[in-house]
Amino acid sequence: MTALEPFFMAEFLGTATWLWLSFITIVISLLVFDLGVLHREHREIGVKESLLLSAGYITAGLLFGLWVWQVKGGDAGMDFYTGFLIEKSLSMDNVFLMAMIFSFLAIPRKYQHEVLFWGILGVIVLRAIMIGLGAALIAEFDWILYVFGAFLLLTGVKMLFSKVDDHPDLSKNVLVNFLRKRMRVTDRLHEGRFFVHQPDASGRSVRWATPLFLALVLIECADLVFAVDSVPAIFAITQDPFIVYTSNIFAILGLRALYFALAAMIHRFAYLKYALALVLVFIGCKIFLVGIIGKTPPVISLSVTLGLLLGGVLLSLWKTRNDPPVVPDETA
Repeated sequence: MTALEPFFMAEFLGTATWLWLSFITIVISLLVFDLGVLHREHREIGVKESLLLSAGYITAGLLFGLWVWQVKGGDAGMDFYTGFLIEKSLSMDNVFLMAMIFSFLAIPRKYQHEVLFWGILGVIVLRAIMIGLGAALIAEFDWILYVFGAFLLLTGVKMLFSKVDDHPDLSKNVLVNFLRKRMRVTDRLHEGRFFVHQPDASGRSVRWATPLFLALVLIECADLVFAVDSVPAIFAITQDPFIVYTSNIFAILGLRALYFALAAMIHRFAYLKYALALVLVFIGCKIFLVGIIGKTPPVISLSVTLGLLLGGVLLSLWKTRNDPPVVPDETA
């Protein structure tokens, strides 16, 4: 143990290696337990199971935040919870888009969890790359934070003036049409397989992707687009890559588990995006005000973020209180 102590105590991106390894071990354990134990077979996940699974992931994230609070201090703990809230809330639109993708490609509910699970692995890698690049840019160029701030302000203002029911038409989506032209995609599903071998136009047996794999690619691309908002937003809260990355991943884990419960009632949160817009504007303004009033205390950032999001949820539930419930079909 003495020989390994320098390795474990050595800092990687400003945080001790043992903390990074602990986080990775926790995430891998959760994912193995999820797919390897709870969902070894293809089956439909009900609302109750979705809520319980999500509650488990959220509890794990909250407990990890307490551990961060204990190890790295109270400010780091509040930054973690602020980032956790922002990422989870910004991902709400991602839930709606995932439901649209599954419906568009006619993916049965019993296969959707596996697509989301493998999508998580891609997210873990893509977010690590994006956050690593962001941390490197901030370390090299101090002014890059002002670029993030301007981007967040513009994004927030754009969201404020967008329509409530403004959603993309996947049949006309450039990426969808590009993938269909460039990839050999089968016309139907082949149970839970992502790839199959079948004859092409010349009769030669070649590998074809199934609609299940196309759904996975589209969901990964959608997450990459949403990360362009969320990663700068959390970097504006804290420049600690460990806090940014861990809060991102724990929020995504819980949200994707909650997908099966949220997909049927996402319309009830239609006005939440306006609260998110105000959060982005608030965070963007914080960056430009640092030179005037100094850094905003983490407790204020957390309180304002929580207050705006709670207000958005309550407004959404009140405005949509008379809307008829959405009954999901087999693929929703």
